[in-house]
Amino acid sequence: MALIETRNLCKFYNVGDTVVRALDNVSLQINAGEFVAIMGHSGSGKSTFMNLIGCLDQPTGGNYLLDGISISGLQKDELADIRNRKIGFVFQGFNLLSRTSAEENVELPMLYSHVPVKERKKRAKEALGKLGLAGREDHHPNQLSGGQQQRVAIARALVNKAPVILADEPTGNLDSKTSEEIMELFVELNQAAQTTIILVTHEPDIARFSNRIIRFMDGQVVSDEPVVKS
Repeated sequence: MALIETRNLCKFYNVGDTVVRALDNVSLQINAGEFVAIMGHSGSGKSTFMNLIGCLDQPTGGNYLLDGISISGLQKDELADIRNRKIGFVFQGFNLLSRTSAEENVELPMLYSHVPVKERKKRAKEALGKLGLAGREDHHPNQLSGGQQQRVAIARALVNKAPVILADEPTGNLDSKTSEEIMELFVELNQAAQTTIILVTHEPDIARFSNRIIRFMDGQVVSDEPVVKS
């Protein structure tokens, strides 16, 4: 059974008298342990697709199943619970709280899961240590480089042991060397922990770190191909 499955998934918007088909009958499957890159120009539908599979929005039509659970029609609190348990998010802008430490930022998802304080701190330290940030747990975001901040964000995405990481342009604010280091880290997480990673990017060099590239245009999938490694 696919970890992520969409069946004729649609998202339409009314703009005046015009219906904008942001996502138009998209059907695809992503299996557990895959590393998939989503590509497409601005307005292609890739961001709409990520919002839907990330349970941040509801489709206009069709169905979306996450780990066998139909997401369509769920209430906001049910969607929030699924997001917290099943999905880790990594964004271009890091989205760290500026006045809290790296460790406290990583602890945030566990607050919503009601994990006890001692266990929260233990898991946050372990996650930061695995990502090369041991000794920097008390540092605030402005005391960390861009690459280190993104590692904190990845630790936060992993700490609840979610089976899926959605990464939206995670290297967009990083230099080329740091971008490569972050992508190699995603590859390691995918291979070692079998974490399913779905990455949105407009950069072909970044997409090639994945094993499969899905391209969107005008709200539809126009290609879905494996990455041939050299």
